[in-house]
Amino acid sequence: MTSLTDRYVAATLRSVPAQRRDEIATELRASIEDMVEGRSTDGRDTITVERAVLTELGDPAQLAARYTDRRLQLIGPTYYLVWERLLKLLLSFVPGTVGTVVGVVEATAGGNPGGAIGVGISTALTVAVHIAFWVTLVFAVAERVNPALRLPTWNVDQLPDEPVERDVTLADTCASIVALALTLGFLVWQHFQTLIPAGGDRLPILDPALWTSWLPVLLAVLAASMGLEFAKYRARRWTWRLVVVNAVLDLAFALPVIGLLLTDRLLNPEFVQRFEWLRDGGNLDTVAGGIVVGVAAVTIWDLVDSVVKARRAAR
Repeated sequence: MTSLTDRYVAATLRSVPAQRRDEIATELRASIEDMVEGRSTDGRDTITVERAVLTELGDPAQLAARYTDRRLQLIGPTYYLVWERLLKLLLSFVPGTVGTVVGVVEATAGGNPGGAIGVGISTALTVAVHIAFWVTLVFAVAERVNPALRLPTWNVDQLPDEPVERDVTLADTCASIVALALTLGFLVWQHFQTLIPAGGDRLPILDPALWTSWLPVLLAVLAASMGLEFAKYRARRWTWRLVVVNAVLDLAFALPVIGLLLTDRLLNPEFVQRFEWLRDGGNLDTVAGGIVVGVAAVTIWDLVDSVVKARRAAR
């Protein structure tokens, strides 16, 4: 058997309970081998026969459902797999994209940065519900009306590539994106809200003058870093190209922050004046130095960690 059979078996086992995978893999490989051997006695090319056998076995997802006695009938068997694939595709990016856009608009044009996250999440959930309802309704009607859709017939060329071990997990990706989103949201929020009473006026933590210089750059870097997290998840592991992009983004964020701290241009002077202990002695320099060390340490750790993971993935 060639890698074509390996890919077919792997695709079939994706929808099979873990405790039954070895049993089903052995049975399926034996069946394919017997079918290929039985049809190759007349001298036909083995590769051609193998492709014909796998095509006859059909879509691996349907074969897996037969092995596990799983009924593919949420809306009916005819369009179930098409419905499932389309729904997963739409839900994977449409609600998140719409929710993010609405949240950003609410925080900027709507003047409500504090409630922007809630508005974005609420919008994303609403969009997800609408997608699930309308897509299911359309396929349910199509199942009963039975139009001549002429859906493409499955063939072995649609088999996914051989499975690659995933180093970047969904949990890690979500945690990183949430952390970046919270940081980005805080940079915007602190400009419109205040942590201490300011006589009814807002008192930003960071110098408002930075909105015409470095703050938009930092926000863009954070947004690009979230895009990098999506790219890492799609790549399944660290690559050297991703390492380079990650290093550029890390330095593009860390160097301006460190430079602004060392030149006393990051914090809002009015905010510093509200805290007497910051003005006393060298307390402000001590706080700035601690933040600089922390930013540098996190940046170096992230750079080293990405290189180590890329080297491990390359091996």
